[in-house]
Amino acid sequence: QVQLVESGGGVVQAGGSLRLSCAASGRTFSTYRMGWFRQAPGKEREFVASISWSSITYYSESAKGRFTISRSNAENTVRLQMNSLKPEDTAVYYCAAHLNGESAYNYWGQGTQVTVSS
Repeated sequence: QVQLVESGGGVVQAGGSLRLSCAASGRTFSTYRMGWFRQAPGKEREFVASISWSSITYYSESAKGRFTISRSNAENTVRLQMNSLKPEDTAVYYCAAHLNGESAYNYWGQGTQVTVSS
């Protein structure tokens, strides 16, 4: 129904910036909310940021003030601008879609690796 492809991951020095992008295809008109999650080795997946169709945003405490989520409904893309990166931000970042009428984020991308060096 919805296909998600992340891009923009890579290796960056602490204090640097990185911009992640998520391209959505398929049932894009039903993407009620889009989110970014991350998972570090040995840890559970955690919420990073989300944005609704009407651009209402939420951030984790860690992301607040450093990360900015945005979306272009016309272009079917979601972006995560990551500034002031820290080594603890190192993780695989996943794009996810919460569709209208569903109770959870049921669609996920393959993930993109973000590594922040000390």
